[in-house]
Amino acid sequence: MTILRRLVHGVAPRVLWMLVGLLALLLVAPAVLDTYGLSVLILILYFAYVGQAWNIMMGFAGQLSLGHALYAGLGGYVAAGLFTHYGIGPWAGAFAAAAAAALAGAIVGYLGFRFSLAGVYFALLTIAFGEFTRIAFDHLDWFGASGGLFLKVDVAPNPFDLRGGPLLFYYVILALAAGAFLLCRLLLESRLGRYWLAIREDAEAAQAVGVPVLRYKMLAITVSAALTSLAGVWNAFYYNNLFPETAFGMSRSIEITLAPIIGGLGTLFGPVVGAVVLTGLGEVFTSVGDTLGIPGIKQIFYGIALLVIVMYRPAGVWPWLAARFGATERRQ
Repeated sequence: MTILRRLVHGVAPRVLWMLVGLLALLLVAPAVLDTYGLSVLILILYFAYVGQAWNIMMGFAGQLSLGHALYAGLGGYVAAGLFTHYGIGPWAGAFAAAAAAALAGAIVGYLGFRFSLAGVYFALLTIAFGEFTRIAFDHLDWFGASGGLFLKVDVAPNPFDLRGGPLLFYYVILALAAGAFLLCRLLLESRLGRYWLAIREDAEAAQAVGVPVLRYKMLAITVSAALTSLAGVWNAFYYNNLFPETAFGMSRSIEITLAPIIGGLGTLFGPVVGAVVLTGLGEVFTSVGDTLGIPGIKQIFYGIALLVIVMYRPAGVWPWLAARFGATERRQ
């Protein structure tokens, strides 16, 4: 079966047309949005992308990671360090970033899966590695240590070096988000994806019927880590600075998990819907908080939103919307 056939296999024509229309709207959106509107859309696409990357780990393979900031941070630091010290562009640096993150994921995965850590115990291992890396980068002078690593901003716009305005970064993150969506669709239609789903539902049963569970868990974490690292590269060049406290912080890891959890784990549209809900309502609450002089209201909203979803819509917002409007996708 060709790649194109796998992508459209079992998809209703109206869903295909909806996706084509959505992509067309996103391509022309910058022409009608102001600077603030574009920045909000950029955030939505960013969270949709990292949500898809994390969804591979948790939604498809069923392995809970609460330390994914480790891979985003590594990706950002590797690419930014190569660019700052050696002039290596981010497009080439992204390969090194993905390799570093995949290696880190393989180490975490091997230690966890080899010793049969699962659930909250594996999650604690991922948190521990993230914190260890944060502390280590606080003392690595090549990466700026605790003082941070800053990228050059007084240079001419150059797409090959990811130097430019918000419009450039918008189309880059749009390409990443669309690519991740298509990749996840292909994975779900592949034998690899079916093995992941089997492991998620019952790892012991999957092992009993001949699925090499350790190998496919390792594939899940390395693929997820590599994809997450690309978000870190984009983030570093978009904001032009990196600090260990924020790059590897627990809050970054939690932000990565929120979109798929709220939108719907194990679904393609879940991270997208979750990103829209989180970013859109988060901006509204931030505006209200600024007006009322209440700091940190966005984080409070995130916590409340997560609590409400877990209590009343544990499958996520997207499966509920799909059922109401007759869409066909469900949790895989």
